[in-house]
Amino acid sequence: MAIKKDDTSAGTKMYNPKKSIQRARGSKAGRPTWRIKVTEEEYVWATKMDRVTIIRKGLPYESIEVISQRAGLPIRHVLSLFGIPQTTYNKKKRDKDLLSGRDSEVVLVLTELLDFGLEVFNNEAEKFQRWLKKPNISLGSATPENLFDSLTGIQEVRNSLNRLEYGNLA
Repeated sequence: MAIKKDDTSAGTKMYNPKKSIQRARGSKAGRPTWRIKVTEEEYVWATKMDRVTIIRKGLPYESIEVISQRAGLPIRHVLSLFGIPQTTYNKKKRDKDLLSGRDSEVVLVLTELLDFGLEVFNNEAEKFQRWLKKPNISLGSATPENLFDSLTGIQEVRNSLNRLEYGNLA
């Protein structure tokens, strides 16, 4: 077996790292950026590592209200998904406490899901919010909103939105 040298005079192309770097930069430019604005602070992330940084710092309890409004769900329903009693929520919000890492992660992943859902429904929030409340065959007849209590459930809702986006049963 003969080994070829990287020699342009022999007719073989040399690897050009500049093209790979340009392609990588181009793909980064097309990445989505997510945002959640809580009171006076805005949290922005574009990568999973950005998300990890925010999770480690924690989000304010008020971010649950933002999710409630964006999903068109009563705050009580969202609090029950998080397993947080209303009185605890009120106290922690008043004291400006931060959510646990797990709850912060759920809020961030839900933000990504809600943005994606709006995109699938052509930014028609009312239609998307109705879809969240209807039992869905692809989710075992559960409503999408009732799966917001776990990362696996949120991923299943996202999978259902993906199918819907491409015209499959969702």
